[in-house]
Amino acid sequence: QLRLVESGGGLVQSGGSLKLSCVVSGNTSDVYNMGWFRRRPRKGREPVSSIANRDGSTYYADSVKGRFTISRDNAQNTVYLQMNDLKPDDTAVYYCAANTLAIISPRSMGVELWYNNWGQGTQVTVSS
Repeated sequence: QLRLVESGGGLVQSGGSLKLSCVVSGNTSDVYNMGWFRRRPRKGREPVSSIANRDGSTYYADSVKGRFTISRDNAQNTVYLQMNDLKPDDTAVYYCAANTLAIISPRSMGVELWYNNWGQGTQVTVSS
């Protein structure tokens, strides 16, 4: 069982930046992918970005491509989400998640069902 703890959320103006962090503890050698998901007000949870531990390949939702960057520091067991040019529509609770089920294709990296370990979430609010 893993423990995931997110941090870095907050209130920022439109056009601003935030960097989210997720520290993973436990048997991290079992992790195939780390992902970020978000739940916007009155909407379901949706994928944002993911990174594969095996080769560093990445996935981004179309809505964040070119603005968000996912990265990892394996020595620190930490995954980051750098968010630039934030928009009010990015307002959401952001969740960190880990896939310890199986190696998955890049096409599946945004599929929530593969992620079986979740953090509690961190609130990001973007004002206009």
